Amino acid sequence: MKIATFNIQNLFHRDRSLLDKPFNNCSVEWTIEIDQLMGKLQKTERENERLRELSCMIGIDNSLQLPYAVIKRKSGFIFLKGIDYSKELKAGELTDWNGWIALQNVPIEPLAIENKARIIADINPDILILQEIEDRASLEEFNTVLLPKFNCIPFRDSFVVQGNDKRGQEIGILTRKGFEIRSVRSHIFDQDISGRNIFNKDLLEYDIRTKEGNAIVILAAHLQEAGSDNDLSEIFRREQAERVAEVYKKLHAEGKQYIAVVGTLNAASFSNSIIPLLQETNLRDVTRHQSFNVDYDKGKDAGYFSLGAYQKGVNIKQKDYLLLSPELFARVKKCGLNRRGVWPEKRPIWSIYPNMQQKNQAASEHPAIWVEIEI
Repeated sequence: MKIATFNIQNLFHRDRSLLDKPFNNCSVEWTIEIDQLMGKLQKTERENERLRELSCMIGIDNSLQLPYAVIKRKSGFIFLKGIDYSKELKAGELTDWNGWIALQNVPIEPLAIENKARIIADINPDILILQEIEDRASLEEFNTVLLPKFNCIPFRDSFVVQGNDKRGQEIGILTRKGFEIRSVRSHIFDQDISGRNIFNKDLLEYDIRTKEGNAIVILAAHLQEAGSDNDLSEIFRREQAERVAEVYKKLHAEGKQYIAVVGTLNAASFSNSIIPLLQETNLRDVTRHQSFNVDYDKGKDAGYFSLGAYQKGVNIKQKDYLLLSPELFARVKKCGLNRRGVWPEKRPIWSIYPNMQQKNQAASEHPAIWVEIEI
């Protein structure tokens, strides 16, 4: 049985707030310009238009926080959706349009989409957990249309639960024949003592029955990413890690032996924020297994150990984890990491797919981690 986890960073389109912002150096000048324009009692139409542009560029336009306009890259239509309006428009119908639409979602480069599928095909797992997908419809299209192009048989079952984030950062699971999803439990409503939701995205419990009849529980988590206030992010992340550890310990105490904790923890292994998982439980990281296989860095980087990296010669900061209970770790046959779809900031460092010529063609900023277990 092979299990894999991969933060795919969306399948077909990505929320623009999650993209690199190439104009950050101009934000101060834009803010000054907005202040000057707002100070005018009378504004021309051109100045009002400039205000709309600036509010969009520096991200203060709160009306664009929900994806009410999504462009369908394949068909070239614009689909407007909302509580009061739902219609598909062809370009000809927009002739008399006297306004503007800012699309919250940006289509992903076609080569990047192909590389996402190529990574999954290369690993070919029986159980696949994906981080940051748009929705189940997108996942099904990716599964049935994209994967076969790379000689990968589509997964039989897929399941997606919408979490607390509204930007298309859902957690999804795909399983092959013989691996039945018996139940799914979401923790989006778990609250701390102040009544605040603990998980800004989600923690999901998957109860899976293998073809041999063994029961496996997979905890899929996506913890708080670093923000402008990193100290606050660390506090939130530690609270989330404590809750994941609590759920794991309870399941293990109930006699469930085969448990995996997977996903994007958004912190290096030495970080204080994820100590509750890595040091205060008996979970084992598959990247520390003797069979761990990866395409190592080239040249002098092969003998280098970067702080926070997966290990010596694998010099990308560890954010993604595949942790196993001792009973499951003892049954590991082999495991590895596929980072051929990750763009190196300086080249050459590690082997990448030949069709990747620039950063926007990369599959993801995250590698895929897999483990093969004899069970």
